[in-house]
Amino acid sequence: MNSATVMTIGMGALEVTLMLAAPLLLATLITGVVIGAFQAATQINEMTLSFIPKLLVLALVMALAGPWMLHTLVDYTRELILGIPQLIG
Repeated sequence: MNSATVMTIGMGALEVTLMLAAPLLLATLITGVVIGAFQAATQINEMTLSFIPKLLVLALVMALAGPWMLHTLVDYTRELILGIPQLIG
């Protein structure tokens, strides 16, 4: 195993991590911006008003994208495990 192989595996892991985290982070970001604009417009400064909607949106995204995320992670792990003989030999 040389340094190029290690870098390729590392880049693949980072790509999969980004793919899995992006839907959750984007949904939370959009929700935070919308709630922040609502709080600024109404001058309501309640902390739970921003936390609870983010938590609900995060749960909804996990319910909708969870199967795809799990499938992606299992495929990447299977690819890594099946590639072990090529890495050793």
